[in-house]
Amino acid sequence: MLAEFLGTFVLILLGVGSVAVAVAGLPGSGRQTVDFGPANWLIISWGWGLAVVFGVYVAGGISGAHLNPAVTLAFAVRRDFPWRKVLPYWLAQVLGAFVAAALVYACYRWAIDAANAKEGITREESLGTYSIFATFPAEYFGNSWWGPLLDQIVGTGILLLLICALIDTRNTAPMSNLHPFLIGLVVVAIGLTFGTNAGYAINPARDFGPRLFTFFEGWGSIALPGSFGWFSGYWWIPIVGPLIGGVLGALVYDLFIGPVLKARAGAAEEGPATEES
Repeated sequence: MLAEFLGTFVLILLGVGSVAVAVAGLPGSGRQTVDFGPANWLIISWGWGLAVVFGVYVAGGISGAHLNPAVTLAFAVRRDFPWRKVLPYWLAQVLGAFVAAALVYACYRWAIDAANAKEGITREESLGTYSIFATFPAEYFGNSWWGPLLDQIVGTGILLLLICALIDTRNTAPMSNLHPFLIGLVVVAIGLTFGTNAGYAINPARDFGPRLFTFFEGWGSIALPGSFGWFSGYWWIPIVGPLIGGVLGALVYDLFIGPVLKARAGAAEEGPATEES
């Protein structure tokens, strides 16, 4: 649990920190329209990817570095992880995310307050500075919950599908402890391809921990229940969507790829015995 806490802490500290740079830290930032330009989106995408890399390196040798309740649930469903450890892992991940969000806020409080003052609004009105910490759907979804939910299912499904491939030593898994780098690149790829729909939470702890912090720190209903202009009650989507998507992604890998690898491994084991007989 301590390893999951610390690994998730590093993930959120660096990931949320990269968003803070784009939203409030750079000269000319602080736009409350949350209209990220291409350069800022590259900062965010690469920031989150590198955050995953180093979070996995911190915790990988101790806890497996799930750092994500969707990963923990998917591994439990595919019987790679004991069910009795699921809730403790989830708790450690959410706490790590909450504490990391608090530290990012402590470092960027002055920039956040300056950005809000520049627009003449309070925190409860500031979707821009709230977006440093947690996610929300694009305005073109309107009040539809299905679009953002589908986005989270697909994004997390891709994440788990590729994680399963990258850690499967029967397949072409990377050697020499390189898989954290490649998993980080997976997150970069998801950010560059699906990120702008709903902020690519793809991790319930990554969204809910910082969301809970912003609720207590003054962002109010924007954080919980997640209400802003075109949408109301968004908070559950970055939790439910990733949990569904993670399980589906792992099951798709096991359905399409797993049986072939298992058959090949069985044939390889039987081969020498047949020759000896």
